[in-house]
Amino acid sequence: MSRKVGLSANSSQFTLEGEPFHILGGSIHYFRVPRAYWRDRLMKMKACGINTLTTYVPWSLHQPERGVFNFHTQLDLEAYINLAAELGLWVILRPGPYISSELDLGGLPSWLLRDSSMRLRTTYPGFTQAVNTFFDKLIPKVVPLQFKKGGPIIAVQVENGYGSFAKDESYMLFIKEALQTRGISELLFTSDNHNTLKSGGVEGAIRSVKLQKLNQRDIQDLSSLQPNSPAMVMDYWTGWYDVWGDLHHVLPPEDMVSTVREILRRGMSVNLYMFHGGSSFGFMSGALADPSYKALVPSYDYDAPLSEAGEYTPKYHLLRDLLSRYNSETFPDMPALHYREAYEPAIMYQHLSLWDALSFTEGPLRSPKPVNMENLPVNNGNGQSYGYTLYETTITSGGLLRSGDNVRDRALVLAVITCKRHKVQCDCMLLNHSSTQWVVHKPILICVLTGLVGDILLNNIALRDFKIYSLDMKPSFIDSLYQAPWKTLSETPSFPGFFMGRLFAYGYPSDTFVTLPGWEKGAVFINGLNLGRYWSIGPQQTLYLPSPFLNSGINQVIVFEEQEGDYKVHFEDTPDLGMAADIQ
Repeated sequence: MSRKVGLSANSSQFTLEGEPFHILGGSIHYFRVPRAYWRDRLMKMKACGINTLTTYVPWSLHQPERGVFNFHTQLDLEAYINLAAELGLWVILRPGPYISSELDLGGLPSWLLRDSSMRLRTTYPGFTQAVNTFFDKLIPKVVPLQFKKGGPIIAVQVENGYGSFAKDESYMLFIKEALQTRGISELLFTSDNHNTLKSGGVEGAIRSVKLQKLNQRDIQDLSSLQPNSPAMVMDYWTGWYDVWGDLHHVLPPEDMVSTVREILRRGMSVNLYMFHGGSSFGFMSGALADPSYKALVPSYDYDAPLSEAGEYTPKYHLLRDLLSRYNSETFPDMPALHYREAYEPAIMYQHLSLWDALSFTEGPLRSPKPVNMENLPVNNGNGQSYGYTLYETTITSGGLLRSGDNVRDRALVLAVITCKRHKVQCDCMLLNHSSTQWVVHKPILICVLTGLVGDILLNNIALRDFKIYSLDMKPSFIDSLYQAPWKTLSETPSFPGFFMGRLFAYGYPSDTFVTLPGWEKGAVFINGLNLGRYWSIGPQQTLYLPSPFLNSGINQVIVFEEQEGDYKVHFEDTPDLGMAADIQ
């Protein structure tokens, strides 16, 4: 290929360097797959007949603090794109800045919310300046990887689903120009639900649609907006995400494949969201806020053709058979699967109470009133993004505690009773557990703060004089707990607390799945890495533990439990994502 024209949409069919081209795309997010497994997952994608990889770029992970950027190891986007090129995959890049992707705040960094006047996803100067600073770092990394410069990037998406929000008519033009002035010269896309296609587009970018069921009206809406242009389903949802307290969502394989077959029969291009979902490790998974608050589980299996642990599913085999008729290349062989092991349980033998861990946090902050977590003076003045916040105050009588709507998103009230002569003193601990702040696929994006966002009342009197501890539980904090005063586990340990045990992996470690029967709610850390939250209400009952996170020999297991524990952590060789229900 001469690499002069690139992907074009000047007729009813896409062309690449002048030749007809069908986008057979699939989404795999580099930030949801252990780097050691990138090659395995992309080879499995190539072996299925996919010719184009799509990925979002999570601003919140790449710029955790103002002025601090991370494009290394797990977040080495350039290495990921170069690997795709090496394996013969084209790339559609979706750099946001807002990406949704079921991430906390849709992938926007929480430090934006320290500006009390912030208007996200608009041309508000505080937002555009932050976007410009991020794009100044991000875009020069991907410009040399564009098709016309010899790289695999054939197209770039402008923002994501802006039609569902559409609060600022000049915003999409700003994002488009922010990409182009920094050297993005390949074809541009926008992507929206069929009913918001009109308000989400921008001049000079091809509109594409998001859907799970193919309705004639959706295609008509798209073609009437851009006649004589090729049609693209940028997000064909192969499954769905799961929320705590609900069932595990699945889409029957036949339904998925019949819809993809119909999309291709009509000559349209398609991207499968997700081809492989992976895992939202740590605390990065988001939540729904409308119609009611529902936090997402850490598994991002998505009922995709390739499972959370990279296993072939019935969808994969059906899809491979279908795509063999549309992809002229000979498919490579399907890579062998990784061995999975049910390790011996890790017995928790040490305990650290939450109170004994507080000296390893930044702080505390002393404040007359509660301060929400994003505005805490931690992380070099960037506030707290994830984890827990502890609010401590003293009360001298019993009564009725009211929070109004000032707890975001969940609070555990802990009382420590101490007697001083004839007076009862109660230290009231409000342990707030941040789950997220954003709405997925909904028309509103509110600057929702986390923690205590207003007064807590006792007998209708506002509590005052707080000590506030930030417990974001970053790897550096977990590592610092080595120095903490751990005690041999007693029969009645205090909660919340940390529990430590060991997993032995002999020889080369294998993938496994962590399960915690008898535990209530908390998070699991393996060798200092946060696998994610567990919660007895399900649906998800196991956490995926990939072998690259394990050492040969001894592995440290730390569980932070809020309420009650069984003192054993089990390991299975199969996942349990809960009772399944077909997507309606």
